[in-house]
Amino acid sequence: MLLLRCHLKRALPQKVSCRFCAVMGKLQSKFKHSTYKYSRPDGFIEEKIQTKAFQEYSPAHVDTVSVVAALNSDLCVSGGKDKIACIYKSSQFFSASRDKMVMMWDLQSSSQPRQQFSGHTMVVTGLTVSPDSSQLCTGSRDNTLLLWDVGTGQCAERASVSRNLVTHLCWVPREHYILQTSEDKTIRLWDSRGLQVAHTFPTQQHIQTYCEVSEDGHKCVSCSSGFEGEGCEATLWDLRQTRSRICEYRGHFQTVASCIFLPRALASMPAIATSSHDCKVKIWNQDTGACLFTLSLDGSGPLTSLAVADSVSLLCVSFSRGIHLLRVDRSQGLELREVAAF
Repeated sequence: MLLLRCHLKRALPQKVSCRFCAVMGKLQSKFKHSTYKYSRPDGFIEEKIQTKAFQEYSPAHVDTVSVVAALNSDLCVSGGKDKIACIYKSSQFFSASRDKMVMMWDLQSSSQPRQQFSGHTMVVTGLTVSPDSSQLCTGSRDNTLLLWDVGTGQCAERASVSRNLVTHLCWVPREHYILQTSEDKTIRLWDSRGLQVAHTFPTQQHIQTYCEVSEDGHKCVSCSSGFEGEGCEATLWDLRQTRSRICEYRGHFQTVASCIFLPRALASMPAIATSSHDCKVKIWNQDTGACLFTLSLDGSGPLTSLAVADSVSLLCVSFSRGIHLLRVDRSQGLELREVAAF
């Protein structure tokens, strides 16, 4: 796990300075990657565009990067085989690893964990923090969800569902509900008051790999595994009374590993971004399902995680090339370009 500081110089969009705990590697400026622009969802026009130069450093990680999360606009945390949950705009974050433990860290204190949470019997694969930061929910391949008191480190609730191999957890803003995806192809909504299943969405055809809830708490998006275009979709759901499927986003050719809602500061319309093992990041019109733009990060390997960095950029991580800083450009519609990799 690494703590990275990356500051995007907005006055000079082509320049990015990155500073992190390890010594920065060799810097190279490169012209590479093609991008693809779609005109409509059912019959697209493909435009190959050479992107501007970007800055590439030696990777911060020496192995695969699986997750990235933003602490604030210029500070992020990344993990190799870890899971991470950040308390946004604070100095605190949580990490979970294959050692079955969850650690709480505070940048304002020592280099040692501030709190430890031990209770799972297998690898921890999901964690999320309550809106008031008083509770932590963790999920594991042991089919169990645990609800923790952050202050004391004590487990307050435990729930188990057969074959519920947790892949991701996300707390609904301003609510008591927790959204969860699973390898059993199911999306569940849990009530943290007693840790009971409040709703189970229709079973999907493929493993559900990730989920996120919109800022207003009214919608959620999930994504699935797949191969050669079978599966490989993201799905928008209503979290209010109907809790029904609203829209699907199809166009990836391998597992979709991450899906996020784009803030209005990044997109002029309701939009969703996805990253996939097919080396592509796609931006979708949330309402129509139209693919608005595709950025292909050739040679990066599977793209495993996406996060909003600030009002103009996203963070994306990959198996082969570490962390990618992507700039959202609205000068000619809604486009993405890579400005740095480290």
